[in-house]
Amino acid sequence: MTLTGLYVPLITPFDSTGAVAPTALEPLAHRLLDDGATGLVALGTTGEPGALDGPERRLVVDLAARVCRERGAPLLVGANTPEELAALAGRPEVAAALCVVPPFTRPGQDAVLAHFARLASASPVPLVAYDVPYRTGQYLSAGTLRRLAAVPGVVGLKYAPGGINADTVALFADPPAGFALLGGDDPFIAPLLALGAQGGILASAHLATTEFAALIRAWHEGDVATARPLGRRLATLSTALFAEPNPTVIKAVLHARGHLPTAAVRPPLLPAAAGTVEEALHRLDELSALTNCPARTRRSAPARIGGQDELDHDTV
Repeated sequence: MTLTGLYVPLITPFDSTGAVAPTALEPLAHRLLDDGATGLVALGTTGEPGALDGPERRLVVDLAARVCRERGAPLLVGANTPEELAALAGRPEVAAALCVVPPFTRPGQDAVLAHFARLASASPVPLVAYDVPYRTGQYLSAGTLRRLAAVPGVVGLKYAPGGINADTVALFADPPAGFALLGGDDPFIAPLLALGAQGGILASAHLATTEFAALIRAWHEGDVATARPLGRRLATLSTALFAEPNPTVIKAVLHARGHLPTAAVRPPLLPAAAGTVEEALHRLDELSALTNCPARTRRSAPARIGGQDELDHDTV
């Protein structure tokens, strides 16, 4: 199995009482697949899993699994312990678990490999490693990533090194056979695709999903004339969406567009500043105009869920 295409790590919407809002999450999941996403990710870091309790996490996975089952789409689930991985048994929709490199402890590259070998040996599903050294504090060289690709049960990598460096070039110059290299730094997805990434796990694709899917398709087909300008525009959008801690800006923009009942996030996060959200909305409108999608250039009128206006300008 080699994962390819666009995977969107789902946000977790909250209602006006602060509870998880499944009536917002389900249509969002369907819309993302309608607009070109290959699959979804539940309980990725974008979904604020650390702020969810056990029943809430199960609710999110159950809902995402049902949508993916109905749509015939693959699902990845964030899981970082043997217990979390064991809970994925018996879920045929789950193509793989997304497992982050152990954060904070900086155990060393050999210890990271041993960690993934232990997880993979007991996991009921394959693993996709999430390498994000500017968050974990643990850097992995191209050589170590190739050794990771050789670990039985590890089938891919969400690669988010914070840019393009010599190890990036070395890894993509000789990619491990049968191993999915998926871009995970949204502003850098275009150059990673140009180097040969099979796809991406991209939170920014909650917005402009069609365009992100088109970018991946264009690079795969060698349509450089389409891919280069589209990649530049999407990088600008992603930079605006990540101007404050993820997923605060994405949630606020989705709320402003009428897709969420609130823009709420849970502690330790705080809502995005109004100016940051306005800049992201401007970049989204600008992208829509440039890609000839007139319906996307208008701010959505307030939609209604449960009898309440979704659009609350005080929270945007």
